[in-house]
Amino acid sequence: MKQTQHHDATDTAPARLRAEDITIGYDRRTISRDLSVRIPDGSFTVIVGPNACGKSTLLRGLSKLLKPSSGQVVLDGKAITSYRAKEVARVLGLLPQTSLAPDGITVADLIARGRHPHQKLIKQWSVADEAALLRAMEATDVSALSGRPVDELSGGQRQRVWVAMVLAQETPLLLLDEPTTFLDIAHQIELLELFTRLNREGRTLVAVLHDLNQAARYGTHIIAMKDGAVVAEGPPTQIITRELVEEVFELPCTIIEDPVAGSPLVIPLGSAGAVPSHPVDVSSGHG
Repeated sequence: MKQTQHHDATDTAPARLRAEDITIGYDRRTISRDLSVRIPDGSFTVIVGPNACGKSTLLRGLSKLLKPSSGQVVLDGKAITSYRAKEVARVLGLLPQTSLAPDGITVADLIARGRHPHQKLIKQWSVADEAALLRAMEATDVSALSGRPVDELSGGQRQRVWVAMVLAQETPLLLLDEPTTFLDIAHQIELLELFTRLNREGRTLVAVLHDLNQAARYGTHIIAMKDGAVVAEGPPTQIITRELVEEVFELPCTIIEDPVAGSPLVIPLGSAGAVPSHPVDVSSGHG
């Protein structure tokens, strides 16, 4: 499926990272064909869409983890395939959807692996590496877990450790595939606030999120996908509309303004029989 709609608001915006007419997929199965995407510099770009629409595939392509069968991903003006892996890792950090830690590795040792792209063969661990490690652990609230084996942690704790490892890379570009997976709502918001802070400090972030309201509140640029194609992209206030949500997610809804953030807030509509009624509390004896 080709792109059906492409907002041109970012067509001329500076973009260190972009995909040009890429065809990409797995095991001889094409997920996206002739897909072009620009990641605006300095944005917190959020990719949204239904399951299996190509969000994670696009992210893997942008990170050089998955090679397109045609077209190219461009990083800093050059095809990303022309860079060595370590060169890419100094510029672009990736949090994949699923990650496996080596057996018995401690939290601190796993996070320290995020510093590998910055280390040379002769000079290894440095003061700068130690400072980056401590900053990443503090930012993700895992300092108290530093000596514990990763395989003993809960799913939410492990997820925060993986985020810390990516942060320790200290790259200007961060790609995050479902970073809030396994986290309770408090830690989801905490992590999204952290990403917002990193974005305001100058980093460009690209995240795949399932929660439309979180995408609208925290993202500065939305890419909406369906069936492997970009349906629309632009600021949340322009993209998160009733028409788009119904087209992309097949979800009848209404959109109101988030009373806290002022961003679009999606309110799903159910049929009269499906929406639960709230019983009236008559225990006070009034009436």
